[in-house]
Amino acid sequence: MSCDLRVFGIRHHGPGSARSLLQALKSFEADTVLVEGPPDANDLIPLAASNDMHPPVALMIYAPDEPQRAVFYPFAVFSPEWIAIRHALARGVRVEFMDLPQTYRLGRDDDRQDESPDADESPTGDENAESLRSDPLGQLAAVAGFSDSERWWDYLVESRSGAHVTVFDAIADAMTALREQEGPADSKRLEAQREAFMRKTIRDAVRRGSERLAVICGAWHAPALRNPHGKGCAGEDSATLKGLPKSKTAAAWVPWSYDRLSFRSGYGAGVNSPAYYDLLWTHDRSPTIHWMTRVARLMRKQDMDASSAHVIEAVRLADTLAALRERPLPGLEELDEAAQAVMCLGGDAPMRLIRRKLVIGDRLGRVPDDVPLAPLQQDLQQLQRRLRLPVNADEKDYDLDLRKPLDLERSQLLHRLNLLNVPWGERQEQYGKKGTFHEFWRVQWRPEFVVALVDASRWGNTIQDAATNFTIDRVSQADSLPELSAIVDDALLADLPQAVTALMVELRNRAAQGGDVLQLMEALPALARVTRYGNVRQTDVSMVAEVCDGLVARICVGVIPACSSLDDDAARSMFGHVVAVNDAIALLQRDEHRASWRNSLVQLADYSGLHGIVAGRAVRILYDTGHWSPEEVADRLSVALSAANEPAHAAAWIEGFLSGSGFLVVHDEVMWNLMDQWLRGLTADHFMMILPPIRRVFATFAAPERRLMAERAARSTHTAPCADTAEFDHERAALVLPVLRRIFGVEVDHDVG
Repeated sequence: MSCDLRVFGIRHHGPGSARSLLQALKSFEADTVLVEGPPDANDLIPLAASNDMHPPVALMIYAPDEPQRAVFYPFAVFSPEWIAIRHALARGVRVEFMDLPQTYRLGRDDDRQDESPDADESPTGDENAESLRSDPLGQLAAVAGFSDSERWWDYLVESRSGAHVTVFDAIADAMTALREQEGPADSKRLEAQREAFMRKTIRDAVRRGSERLAVICGAWHAPALRNPHGKGCAGEDSATLKGLPKSKTAAAWVPWSYDRLSFRSGYGAGVNSPAYYDLLWTHDRSPTIHWMTRVARLMRKQDMDASSAHVIEAVRLADTLAALRERPLPGLEELDEAAQAVMCLGGDAPMRLIRRKLVIGDRLGRVPDDVPLAPLQQDLQQLQRRLRLPVNADEKDYDLDLRKPLDLERSQLLHRLNLLNVPWGERQEQYGKKGTFHEFWRVQWRPEFVVALVDASRWGNTIQDAATNFTIDRVSQADSLPELSAIVDDALLADLPQAVTALMVELRNRAAQGGDVLQLMEALPALARVTRYGNVRQTDVSMVAEVCDGLVARICVGVIPACSSLDDDAARSMFGHVVAVNDAIALLQRDEHRASWRNSLVQLADYSGLHGIVAGRAVRILYDTGHWSPEEVADRLSVALSAANEPAHAAAWIEGFLSGSGFLVVHDEVMWNLMDQWLRGLTADHFMMILPPIRRVFATFAAPERRLMAERAARSTHTAPCADTAEFDHERAALVLPVLRRIFGVEVDHDVG
C-alpha cells in the first residue's frame, strides 16, 4: 500500500517553526496527522478543539496509585505540536500521538517530570553523544558562532517570521549529519525504543488506509522516521520493544504557565523567552513596535517615565542594531539593548522587571470546565469561584479580616490546602499591624500543585474531607506531644472539628501518660496560643483549655526535678523552655496557673546547685511580675555574683537575668539603678574578675541597645570617689591634657586648669 509520508522535524515551542509547519500542513492536506506525544492521552486530544482551552496547558500522565510519578507535556499557543493538533481537529482529520507510551516509562527511575523529545534520557554513554541528542541545534549554533541554540534559531527562523516550508528539508539534512557523530548504540537505549514505537505507529496508520500521512516530531528524530518500511525495520523495532514492563496510567489536561515553560524552571525543552515568542506568534508583522509599546505600558504601571517619543526612538535603535548586524528584523537581543538604552536610561533594575514580565511572562493557561478532573480538583475550582480567589501565576497579596465571613472562609481554605501539601498561599508575618483579627497571605498558583491535588484525592473528594482525614492520619502517626500540639494549631486554623475532636482525645491520653516534663513544656506554648486567639476565628477551644490545665499542673510539679544537674547545653535548652512556658501562662490568663508557676519559680531561684542561666531567669521573671521587690532582687544578685562563686556561674546567672532585655535595662529606672549600684559596690579585684563574663553578656545586646546604655552611663551624675585625693597633683595632671586632646581628637578654645 502506497502512502505519501511527510516528516516535519520541528523545534519545540518555536513560533517560526510553528508558522512554517502550519503553512506546510495547509499545502500537504494530510488525511492523518501523527504528533510526537503520549499515546496514553489520545482520548483527550479532541478537547484541544474547545474554545475554552487557553494555552499554556499541559497533558499530565500519571500513575493512579502513585500520583507523584507523573510527567507533563506542555503546549503553548506557539508550539508546533499544538498548531498541528488544532489544524487537524478543525478539518476533521485523524490525529494521534506516537511517542513511546508512558505506560512503559513511568516505572523508570531516570524519567523526568517534564517530557519532550529534546530532553531525552541517556543513562550511560558518551557525553558528546548525549549533548548532541539533548541539544542538536546547539551544535549547529556553535558552528555558526552563536552562544546558544536559541539565539541561532531566532536569527534563522523566528526573526524571519517563519512560513518557509523548505526549512524542514534543511533541518532533516542537518540532523542526519549530526546523528552520524553519535556514540555507541548502548548509550541511547530509551531513544531507540521511542523511535521504534514511532515507526510502528506510522506503519499502523498506513495499514489503516492512510494515504497522506504527516508526522510531526522533534528535529533530532526526523531522519529516523523517514523510512519506516525499510528492509528488516519492522522486525528490529519489534525486538527493541519486546518485553517492556507496563504500568497503569491516567491522563488529564492541566493549566500550565510560561514560567514553567522556561529553561529556568528546569524544563529540558524549555525556551528562554516564552512571552516574547507569544508576541512573535500573535504580532508577526510588526513585533518591534508591539514589543516597545508593551515595555512603555509596563513602565507606566510602575510610575516610570515612558513617552511615545521613547517608544519611537527605541524602535529606531532596535532596527538600526539589526541592520548593523545584518539581521532581517530585530531579535530579542536588539530589543533588550534598545529598551535598556532608551527606555531605562542604561539602568538594569527596570530591565529585570521587563525580562520577568515581557520575556518570560506570567501567563497561566486555562482548561474547560467540562474537562474530566478528580473530584477534589472540582471541589477546589468551585471554592475558588465562590470565594473569589482567582488562580494566577503571578503573586498576589491578601489582607484577610477574620471577622468577615468571606475572609474567614478564604483563610480556612488556604490553611486546609497547606495541610494537604498544596502551598497555594504563604502566610506573611506583619508585626504590629491591624491586630490578631487579620491574616496576611501571598498566593501564587504553580502548575505542579495539580499533582499534589491528585495525590491528596485518596483522602477525600472535598477539600474539607481530605484535610480532615489527612489530619486524623497525622495524629495516629505523631510520636510526641509537641508534634500533636502543632497539629492542633493547624487543625483549628483550618476549621476541622472532627479532626480536633480526635486530636484532643489523643492529646489528653498522651499528656496523662507522658512523664517527660520537657515534652510537656514544649507542647504548652502552641496550645496556649490556640486558647488565646482561637475565639478570633470563632472556634470552640474549650477542649484545648482543659488539656492546658493538666499540662500546667504537671509542669509546675515536674520542672524542679527536671532542672537538676544540667550541663551547659541542657541548661540553655531549659532556659528556652522556661521562657516559653512563662509566655504561655501569661497568654492563658488564669490566676491559678500564675500562682502555681510563681511558686515553682521561687523554689527554682532558691534551688541549690541550679545552673546559673536558669536561676537568673527565674529571678528576673519574679521581678517582672512584681512578686519580688528590687531589694530582694539586689540581694540575690549580690549573692549570685559574689567572689565566692565561680566566674562561669556568675556569667550564666547574669546572662539569664538580662538576656533579651537591653532596652528594658535602659528605660526601667529601677533595673538601671539596681545594676548600677551593684557594679559600683564591687571592689577593684572583684570587678576585674567579673568583667569578662559581664562583657560577654552585654555583647549579646544589639548595637543600638549598647549605644543607649553608653549614652545613659555618660550622662550619669555619679562620680566615683578618688582613693587618694589629698595626694593628687592637679598641676602635673594638667600638663598631659593637651597630649590627650590630640590623641582623642578633641579641640577646645580654652585652657583647662
